[in-house]
This record gives sequence, structure tokens and C-alpha cells, in this order.
Amino acid sequence: MDPVHEHPNAELLQSATKGFDYLFSNDIVSARQHFERRDDPFHLMGLGVCAFLEAALGMETGLMTEASKCLSMSEAGARKQMRVPKPRDMSYESKFSYGLEWEILNADAVVLLGLTHALSESYMGYLQCILYKTVFPAGLPHTPSPRGDISISPSLPAVLSHKPSMASLASESSSTSASSAATVPTPAPAIRSGFFSKWVGTTSTQSLPITSGTGHTVPDGPVEDLIIAGTAFGFGLFNLVFSLLPKKIQGLVGFLGFKHDRKLALQALSLAASKHDVHGVFAGLVLMTYHGAVLLFSGYQANENKILAEYKDIVDRIESRYPEGALWVLNRAKILRMSYDPRSAIKVLQDGLKPDRTHSFVQADMLLIFELAWTLLGQRRYQEASDAFMKITELNSWSHGTYYFIAAGQEKAQSMLDAIPDLIEKKKINGKDLPTEVFIKKKLVFYKEKQARRGGDPKNYLESVKINPAEEIGIFWNNHARIGESIAQAHIDVLSELSPPVLISKITLEASSPTTNSLRTPKSALSSSSKASLASPADTDLDTPDELAIRALILGINYRTLKEFEIARGFLNEAYGYQNTVQVSTWVGGVAVFELAVLDLKEAEDRDNDSTLVSSSEPSTPASAHGGVVVVAADAEVVAEKINRLHLDSEKRGGLLSEEARKKIWVEALKSASTKLDLALSLAGSAIDLSSRLDSRIAMLRDEIAAKTAMLGVTL
Repeated sequence: MDPVHEHPNAELLQSATKGFDYLFSNDIVSARQHFERRDDPFHLMGLGVCAFLEAALGMETGLMTEASKCLSMSEAGARKQMRVPKPRDMSYESKFSYGLEWEILNADAVVLLGLTHALSESYMGYLQCILYKTVFPAGLPHTPSPRGDISISPSLPAVLSHKPSMASLASESSSTSASSAATVPTPAPAIRSGFFSKWVGTTSTQSLPITSGTGHTVPDGPVEDLIIAGTAFGFGLFNLVFSLLPKKIQGLVGFLGFKHDRKLALQALSLAASKHDVHGVFAGLVLMTYHGAVLLFSGYQANENKILAEYKDIVDRIESRYPEGALWVLNRAKILRMSYDPRSAIKVLQDGLKPDRTHSFVQADMLLIFELAWTLLGQRRYQEASDAFMKITELNSWSHGTYYFIAAGQEKAQSMLDAIPDLIEKKKINGKDLPTEVFIKKKLVFYKEKQARRGGDPKNYLESVKINPAEEIGIFWNNHARIGESIAQAHIDVLSELSPPVLISKITLEASSPTTNSLRTPKSALSSSSKASLASPADTDLDTPDELAIRALILGINYRTLKEFEIARGFLNEAYGYQNTVQVSTWVGGVAVFELAVLDLKEAEDRDNDSTLVSSSEPSTPASAHGGVVVVAADAEVVAEKINRLHLDSEKRGGLLSEEARKKIWVEALKSASTKLDLALSLAGSAIDLSSRLDSRIAMLRDEIAAKTAMLGVTL
């Protein structure tokens, strides 16, 4: 290529990109061999990423040492290059300052090094400065979505449009200028105040002209793509990550000076993903992970089809480049699972794990097995799921105790449970048990105490386990959310066979007053039938509030899947009602209230989709007048009678909902759900098992509520 049109560092970057091509194609051996041939910062970064991914995906902390070494060398090399002045005889003229690519690479090294120890907030401020002051002085360019609609950053002039293969924002803005030699606007002065100033300093400098000496526009090359994609990726990643952190951590980060913007983060990641650069692939991975998490954990999505379409578009784009890559196989399967097609998801995963594949990336393959195990478990294929979870123990060293705990419930293997304490002792982070293992240790003690109380052999305490441990762990993983009606009914049938008989408790969620809008837990937790059963524990399967609460919670979730909303609400309220009496499962109350919020939204969605008016004899809204929660208080026969009447009256209900009626249903449901989320968050304290998972789910669902509110054009 003519040197006038090729950046002097383009060849190094392109060579390193080839190594990443091997990595993304599941051939990590060839990737390592390619990166080892040169010792420049780009190739050292590649080696560091290989080690980092092996360590992170496989939970192999020992590999972090190698990752840190390579990344430190890459960072040092990048810093050295940052101090090299622009060669006087350099004929290539870029729209960006000379050496800015080394700053991006240095920032990459900093954040990856930070992740091997602790997140580096210096990188956040650094990338934020680069994004707004140098690379995107007028804001993010808009990018077309897979459906053709346009998402535009509020700060961007509408006249600008993104052209992935040509000069980006700066050169596009030049078309609106009378001068044929327009330049990127001079960056504002570097940030002088705040916690980040000592890292940001005066790094940002005025960019070079965007036209060459011959007067024609210089198209974007690989280095320009690196700068744009790298900056957008870094900014988007940290905004997204910190927007999902628990509120307490967000408060600390806010005190340090960093403010997150999830919408802008997703725009930045989408821009990065549109570039043919390594950062574009990683941005796609982040977006896929985020979309998958929202679909799995939020419980309700304001526009599920849109999320699935965007998810699929990213997977299609990257998979077309790397059809052998396990990470794209993984996400293809996730889309199928989220689309309620578990059989196809299982087939995709099993095909991706066939032994006759050309290449292998063990840590990525482990993710395929992990997804397969959960999908099989969701389909009640217990033995296959157990085998898959045990297979994971051969591929990584993370929390073997967790995998044994899940697998033991399927095989009824007491020996597996007996092995868990030693496995947990061998795996600690900074001397502490992993959150999941803290929960498991409590459950093992609970099972042993129950066995002793019932007079059984203490060595065979699995006899006292009546609710499958895997299904209980599955609640945290929200594994019941994407199952079909037949699977939901199977769960209900099994749990309903356990004694005491299934009844819906008369329990309420009370609001102290309309003015304070605060909620408190109920004064009573047990129904009369439950109290009677607890008086003679040897005669019942479930003889503790903990077990009754968990059964009620799982029943409520599964009845919601069957769209039996009234019955589901009764069970979820019952689960919450045990909050004052559970001894070990203190997490149930918060999760139950969260699931009640999801139920409100699912019910409103169902009514909206059916476009029918509810009979005037039935409650018109799940929310009470004072902002609390209306509870269906009835026994099983009364509920069954109400459901039958609803079915009989369905033909009479007819009539399309008016727009005003639709909005009324949604406003009431959205308000009710928001109130419940406030209560759920108050119950997710640090002393509650896996509370950070619930905290993140609440944040996701709040986003979906905000999105639905905006879609409806209403205010709450």
C-alpha cells in the first residue's frame, strides 16, 4: 500500500490482529505461537489476553501471574512509545494525534492488569477524557440497529451519520464546514479537578488535520479503527459494569468522581462492535453477555423481541468471521434458550462439543458445558445435567463444591455431599469462602440438623432432603424463567406431593402510611395448616418454615409460567410471609417480593396482549390504593373456583382495550412493581446470602420498567 495511505504502525497491528483471529476461532495454541514471534506491545498484549482469558474463563488463578507479566511488559512498551515524537519524514497524516494508538493500548493493559488484582478506576477517568475530548469531541455518532431504526446520542448533531468503513465522526463533521481542510475541534482543557485529574493530566492534545497534503480525505485504517473502537469499548465497558454494581459500590465510585450512564454505555459498545477491530469483537462479547443477562435475570423485558434481535445481529456478525469459535456457539445456544427453544439450544451446544472439532479452547469449551448443564437442568433431564456439572470439575478449579452440590441432588449421592466441605476448604478467595459456598455450607448444616431431629442416621442426611438442591440453586440462577408449561406443571406436581398439603397463606405486605411510603414485613408468617404440620415434624416432608417458604416460592414462579397469576400471587405472598421465621433461607423474602414485581408486569403484559377487558367482578389492578400490595387470600378450593369462573366468563369479556385503558393497566402495574422492588432491595442486605445477585436483578428490572414507561409515554 502507498505509505501515504498506511499508518506506520498498521503492520504491527494487523499482525497482532491475526493472532486474535486464531484465538476467536477457538485455536488458542496457534494464537499463542503467533504472539510469541514478536515482542512489541501489540503482540505482548495478545499473549496477556490469552493468559487472562484462560485464567478468567477457567477460574484458574495460577495463570494470572503469566497474564500480569505479559500485560505489564505491554504497558511498559506502550508507555515508551507514547514518549516517541512524530517522525519528521512521516508521510501518513491521520485525523488523530500521533501516538494515540499507544495510549489506547496502554489503557487496555491498565484495565486488564487492574482486573487481575482489582478494577483500576484510573482507566475509567482516562477513557472518559479521551472519549469526549479527543476521539468524539461532538459525542457518539449514531449507529443503525439491525431493524433499521436509528439510535442517536443526545449530544450529536443529527446531520452526522456513522460510516463504519470510512472516516468517522471528525471527517464526517467536516462536510458541514465551508473549509475543505477542516480539523477535529480542539479538545477542551484536560480535567483539572476531581479524583481522576492526576491520571488524566494533559494527555489529550489537539488532533491532526483530517486531510492529507494532497487535499483528499484519508479513509480510516486499522489504527484509526483501533482508536475509535478502543476508546468506545473502554468507556462503554466501565459505564456498563458500574451501572450493574450494587448500590453501595456505586455510591463509593460516585464519591470518587465517576458517573455511569448505561444508555450511553450501550451506544458506545455498539459503535465499537461496528468496527473491524479486536476491540469490536470484545465489545460484541460484552453486549452479548449483557443481553443474555437481561434476558435471563431481569424477569421481564419491556421489548424482548428487540433485545433478541439485537443479540442475534451481534452473534451473526461475529460468527460469520469466526464460525469455529466456541464463544459464538455459546451465544447462539443462549439465544435459542431465551427464545424458549431449549431442545435446539441443547443440540447446538452438543454439536459444539463434539470431539472431532479442528481446534479447541478448553476454557471456552467449559462455558459450553456450563450452559448445557443449566439448560438440561431446566428441562428436568437430571442425570444428564448431573454428568455435565461433574464434567466441569475436570476443566476448571472454580467451586467444585457448588457443582457437587447440584449434582448430588440428581444422583441422590450422599458421598458427593460428604465431599463438599473439603472441596470448599480447598477453594477460597483471599481466605474467604465464595458466596455460593457460604450458602451451601449453611444448607448442609440445615440438612444434618433436620436428619437428627427426625431420628435418622446422621450419616445419611440426604434422606431428609425433600426439595432438590439443584432447583434451589436454580432460583438464584433464575433457571425457572425460560421453561415451558409442561416443565412448569411437572415441578408443581412434584412439589404438591410433599406434605403438608399445599395451601395459600393469608399474608399481606403492609404499608405503614402513604406519606412515608415505607414497607415492613408481616407480623405472622405461618398459615394454620403449616402450624399444625410443624407440631409433628416426623410425619411431614417439609417441617420447617425454610422448606415451606422455598416450596411456595418455586410454586409461585411455576404457576406464573402457566399464567395462573392469581394462584402464583398467593404462593409468592406466602413465601414472603415466612420472612420472620426462616432460620437459614433468609434470602427467600427478598426474592419472593422481586418475583411478585415480575408477576405484576407479566400479568399486565398478558392482559395487554390479549386486548380484552377484565370482568368487573374481578380485581382490576394488582396494586392497592395506598401503594402497597393487594394479596389474594384464599385456600386452594376458592382459588380453583375463581380460576374456573374466569375461564367460563372468558367469552363474555371480549371487547378491545382502549389506549387509555391499556395505559391505566400498565401504570398501575408499573407503580406496583416499583413499590415491590423498593421492598425487595431493603431485604437484600449484606447478611443475606447472594444478595448482590438480587441487587443486580433489581437494577435490571428497574431499567426495564423505565423503558416500558418511556414506550408508553406515561409518568409514574
